[in-house]
Amino acid sequence: MKKEQDKAVALKYERGKDPAPRVAAKGRGVVAERILAVAREHNIPIRQDKALLDALYRLDINEEIPEDLYRVIAEILAFVYRMNRMKADRS
Repeated sequence: MKKEQDKAVALKYERGKDPAPRVAAKGRGVVAERILAVAREHNIPIRQDKALLDALYRLDINEEIPEDLYRVIAEILAFVYRMNRMKADRS
């Protein structure tokens, strides 16, 4: 039985510029692996959440996330901002 290929979605959001985060990249298999590799290379946090991944994967590239995902994405962004702030404070 063949294992379902892994998927990945990358979001882009510039605070103060973008009205909402949008899908920057998505893919399966080798493309998903490359998205994750680029994230690791740039120390971008990776969140593993199958339900969220499935919801985001339905969106098109460059499409803004729907309002029903704002809360969960806001929590993730808040976590990322805190981590970046802690990293900057240690430097």
